[in-house]
Amino acid sequence: MASVALLDTKLYGMPLTAPLAQPIADKELSYHTIQSVKFSSVRLQYPRLVGKNARLDIHGYGPRVETCIIHTDKGAMGWGSLRGSRRHAEDLAKELTGKKVSDVFQTNVGISDGKNIPFDMALHDLAGVILNKPVYALLGQEKPIITDCYSGMIYFDDLEPSNKPGGIDKILEECAYDYKLGYRQFKLKIGRGNRWMPFSEGLQRDIEVTKKVAEAFPDCQVLVDGNNGFSVEEFIQYMKGIAGVSLFWIEEPFHETVTEYEKLRSWLKGEGINTLLADGEADWDQNLLRELIEKKLIDVHLTDIEDLGFTNWRKLMPELQKLGAQASPHAWGSLLKTHYTAHLTGGLGNTVTIEGVSSTSDDVDLSGYALKNGKLVPPATAGFGMPLLKKE
Repeated sequence: MASVALLDTKLYGMPLTAPLAQPIADKELSYHTIQSVKFSSVRLQYPRLVGKNARLDIHGYGPRVETCIIHTDKGAMGWGSLRGSRRHAEDLAKELTGKKVSDVFQTNVGISDGKNIPFDMALHDLAGVILNKPVYALLGQEKPIITDCYSGMIYFDDLEPSNKPGGIDKILEECAYDYKLGYRQFKLKIGRGNRWMPFSEGLQRDIEVTKKVAEAFPDCQVLVDGNNGFSVEEFIQYMKGIAGVSLFWIEEPFHETVTEYEKLRSWLKGEGINTLLADGEADWDQNLLRELIEKKLIDVHLTDIEDLGFTNWRKLMPELQKLGAQASPHAWGSLLKTHYTAHLTGGLGNTVTIEGVSSTSDDVDLSGYALKNGKLVPPATAGFGMPLLKKE
């Protein structure tokens, strides 16, 4: 598991095996012994079909997320999405059972052994439940730090259905729908010419979509995501085509390298364009990302909240602050990840915006979270504040 190996690297500060003074709150955790670890799943439903991006075909109507549920002998229960394979987690669960919660989780760190990263989210939720605190409060904030939340659901839906494409009007309809939900930032997928259209035709459609959305929603900010579907020269063609449109950020225009980002940064500087550069979602290399940040070639660190793990993100955030960079952990696919990020942000700040993945569910009560005027507000209830509705 890649993230397990990362737990002791210099990028994340002190290794988790280092001795730490335990907070008083951990004494309460020591009264609880893990009685069982169960496995299940929850279904999340998108409000619409989500189509293609520059690399991948239709994304569908929403995921079924693998979960784990941890019970203690005192009747406390915490749950969360499962990191990695269920088979691997089932083997590890045998070692968790019978241990005190304080043996595997510390409130000022998170999980105390990297091998338990599959249970990272569930243990954070469980600790919050035991202590009757939201997760952001475990991270040090009595009231959460609130930030923007963008709609991450605007894909190449202008190309669907294939027998009668909806065109740019379809994209504008989706933005209007998301505006009513409370979003004031839209992330537009671009790179249609990478797989789905001839390059010049796809590039022109990318340009037209960007301009139309910016024009139709003047009170909103536009983000673009190329999903590594361009070369640096091709992406500069796109930027020239949208001249006059102010972008909040540019995400993954091409696979990250120092050379390519130096070219893009130099061109942007020459044009007087100050948009943020965000990267680190796909095929991430933490050492390369750190180099890009140190060289001021990217501004926003994007590695997925679950791939890296909540505990690792807790360690990484202060390092980013020292380097003058911001965060926006990738959350696409699951609204659970959006909500986990709201607590990470609520406790540690330094998050420029949060990826929103609008969903409903019959399995989880998601109603505690509020999207108001573009800001995502997490609930003040215990743990992550998402009660399970599905019977275990």
